[in-house]
Amino acid sequence: MAIITEEPEPEPQQQPHKPKTKPKPPSSPPPHSNTNNGNNNPFSFWFYFTLSVSLFTLIFVFTSSLSPRDPKAWFLTLPTSLRHHYSNGRTIKVQTHPNEAPIQVFTFQEGSTSSENVVIVHGQGLSSYSYRQLAKSLAAKGVHVTAVDLPGHGFSDKSVEVSVEGVDGVLGRFQYVYSEIQEKGIFWAFDQMVETGQIPYEEILARMSKRKVRKPVDLGPQEMGKVLGEVIDSMGLAPVHLVLHDSALGLSADFVSQRAELVRSVTLIDAASYGAFPLWVLEVPVVREVVLGVSFVYAKVVGLCCSKRVGVTDSDALRLFLKERDARGAVVNVGKRVNSSFDMAEWGEGLKGMPMQVLWSATWSKEWSQEGDRVANAIPQASFVTHSGGRWAQEDAAVEIADKISQFVLSLPKSVRKVEEESIPEHIQKMLDEAKSSGHDHHHHHSHGHDHHDEL
Repeated sequence: MAIITEEPEPEPQQQPHKPKTKPKPPSSPPPHSNTNNGNNNPFSFWFYFTLSVSLFTLIFVFTSSLSPRDPKAWFLTLPTSLRHHYSNGRTIKVQTHPNEAPIQVFTFQEGSTSSENVVIVHGQGLSSYSYRQLAKSLAAKGVHVTAVDLPGHGFSDKSVEVSVEGVDGVLGRFQYVYSEIQEKGIFWAFDQMVETGQIPYEEILARMSKRKVRKPVDLGPQEMGKVLGEVIDSMGLAPVHLVLHDSALGLSADFVSQRAELVRSVTLIDAASYGAFPLWVLEVPVVREVVLGVSFVYAKVVGLCCSKRVGVTDSDALRLFLKERDARGAVVNVGKRVNSSFDMAEWGEGLKGMPMQVLWSATWSKEWSQEGDRVANAIPQASFVTHSGGRWAQEDAAVEIADKISQFVLSLPKSVRKVEEESIPEHIQKMLDEAKSSGHDHHHHHSHGHDHHDEL
């Protein structure tokens, strides 16, 4: 028989009692901890602040460049001296390409038309306005002066209208949209949507398929020579004493060789195959906006590269010319087309019978004086004379330069003007021929009528 016994249950073990402790406040980070550095670092604030200001500035410059510029409004912003210069000038239409509209070329004249004709061709980034004091000084010496604004400069046309068919790729579409915004304004499509209630998609496509756009002037030595030839012919100036300054030599050398019958003499003023004014400051984004936007900066560039004695008013006038629509692009295009590879010695060899003079700065720099020696050696038949001005001598030594040019021009035998019989336009000549023919036929029939009456 089994005996059942009960064992006592084990008592639960009591856990040791822990004394209650008050929660400790969170410990503060050590003084040099980086936990909240992103919030408290002042450099982060100034970084983002500077970045924001820069972005807003770029957006402002970009959108302001997209707004269409009215040439009349631009003209009204010019100082009185520039507007007075324009009112005393004359524009001439020149045909550079048969399939394009003629280009208007501005000319400025001083002196008696019965005296020797001097034609001044400006250099890179300049205009006839820069030579107004030189022109007045020459006129006072008894010389008739004509200063020309080459296409893309001064008051001459800065752009030409060309026909374009379609667009190529995404870049072409972007350029088309950019040109539309330049022409009509950035809110044109939005205004059309408000007025018509729909996007002007079909109109945009129609305009994209075949349209006319304006592009900055892009003329090389051949076209510029044609411009000079037409100006001289239309104004009846031949033969002329040609004054070439700065980069004008690279643009006009071919013209002098090919149209020597129009040229009586040649004077080179610090003329080289490249210009004194640096083109790169007109090409680099932001730099060009600063240079053309701040008169002080532009004056500094001119003082470093061109002439140290150009007045603020004169340099500011040149800056305003470059701020006109398409002017900057035209100056860059023409500057890049300058014939910098021609051989000056070979060019001078082909003009041995041409009276020539070289005026060169003796104070600009040692390197520039060495360049003048090279030019003098390349053209040994030319008289070499130094002056006290800079590379833009017409700005700071106008009276001295005028004395040297007038002495050279008036020392030559007097020019014999070419008087050509004015040709009758083709359509007028055709009308005259038809009138003569019809008159002859009428007289012929009238005579037959009398004979018939006599027979009766």
